[in-house]
Amino acid sequence: MTPAVATAPDLDFERCYRAVSARDSRFDGQFFVAVRTTGIYCRPSCPAVTPHAENVDFVVTAAAAQQGGFRACRRCLPDAVPGSPRWNLSGDLASRAMRLIGDGLVDRDGVDGLSAALGYSPRHLTRVLTEELGAGPLALARANRATNARILIECTAMSMADIAFASGFASVGQFNDTVREVFARTPSEMRRRRSGTALRRDTTADADRPALRVRLKLSVRQPFSPEWLTWFLAGHVIEGLEHFDGTTYHRSLALPAGAATASLTMHPDHVSADISGVDVRDLGTAVHRLRRLLDLDADIVAVDESLGNDPDLAPLVARRPGIRVPGAVDGFETLMRTMLGQQISLAAARTHGRRLVAALGEPLDPDITGAPVTHQFPTPAAVAERGHTVLTGPKRRVASIIAVARTVAENEISLHTGVAAEEMREHLMALPGIGRWTADYVAMRVLGDPDVLLDTDLILRRRAEHLGLDLADTRRWSPWRSYVSMHLWHDALRETEPLLHGERPSTTTTHEETS
Repeated sequence: MTPAVATAPDLDFERCYRAVSARDSRFDGQFFVAVRTTGIYCRPSCPAVTPHAENVDFVVTAAAAQQGGFRACRRCLPDAVPGSPRWNLSGDLASRAMRLIGDGLVDRDGVDGLSAALGYSPRHLTRVLTEELGAGPLALARANRATNARILIECTAMSMADIAFASGFASVGQFNDTVREVFARTPSEMRRRRSGTALRRDTTADADRPALRVRLKLSVRQPFSPEWLTWFLAGHVIEGLEHFDGTTYHRSLALPAGAATASLTMHPDHVSADISGVDVRDLGTAVHRLRRLLDLDADIVAVDESLGNDPDLAPLVARRPGIRVPGAVDGFETLMRTMLGQQISLAAARTHGRRLVAALGEPLDPDITGAPVTHQFPTPAAVAERGHTVLTGPKRRVASIIAVARTVAENEISLHTGVAAEEMREHLMALPGIGRWTADYVAMRVLGDPDVLLDTDLILRRRAEHLGLDLADTRRWSPWRSYVSMHLWHDALRETEPLLHGERPSTTTTHEETS
């Protein structure tokens, strides 16, 4: 049977074909090229001979190509590219579903679990995803599993049986069949050409659920500003939960099957990730959350072109192209840290955070994690029950933090990536001690919302005034106002923060205030 798909309705055929003809890597991951004459799907920048226009279609997801009978190109490895930025740019049901599928929710809880998290019936969700993305939730999750399997096959020394279950497959047979269908090679054939990325299996781990240490290179879209991300993460470090050694940022990760740690080193063309103590079932989830933390899938060319065309913002964009909006690995942690930092210095917020983590966070096993961090962030229940014994400061602020933690612990509010931005803001602002700045900031980081201007932030407002920017009318910067926030922060701090120039950090801290 000849493989076949139809070009997705929201993709412009001529624009896509021009990108393919130019082998434009800026579009890698944003759409895929299905070539009917070869039965192969590729990334737009594939080095192979450009196929004739009458022989191709363009699809939004790899799952749509796979469901149409196409296999992945061996030359360009279309799944080994930065992910699509559209899942953050849009807040529709399909985009929110894709964020949760990327996090592994279907593998853990099935389509019913995904539907429950999004608040729709499985039938309605399947219909929407099939209409908009060319594949239903099971096919999308299968494509995600195939990508995770390829990474583990080519970049680790794990047994094929371990890889099958670590990737989310129900059986080794299902794993073998999927790999052959998607990549037109057996797992053993793929391993023979693996990249040689190092992996160590910790001998201290449970034999039935081995913990791993895996080193990977996370792909990034260019341009990329590693200095800004490094400064942001280093400047907000809570010792015990995180550590910065001058070049590498380390932190603990609370994953569905257990704790792990990650060490991230930013380079101009990639990010080195060393993930330790991770349960094999959580590796794909860990990588997904780290990519979101670093905003690696942003359509940064579109961001810089749009903002750079504004005369008022052009100097900022030219000074720091490729700036990213730091995301989050855990919604509750981000909310608590934001509330702890309200109307106090960054140094004071870090001190409060360190005390909270040391007193209420679950200790990590140093033999498994292998990184200079010691604890996980406290759970909502722990903060709700014992926060009053640790937190200090104004009684009203302490009471608000504990009340919010209790609300999260009792599942009265959701802080996962499948929540709609306006819904999250509305629910957050209904809680005690949370104003617009906090709600906007949490939505920007947890959901990856690209269009949040933190116009009540003191540092940002002062910098805008210094530059003569009118924050009363910012519609012309939409949908990239989160990146404007980062540019204004960077411009305000660049003269006082050595790390933004590639130097080691000083003891200077910034002072963030909220409304």
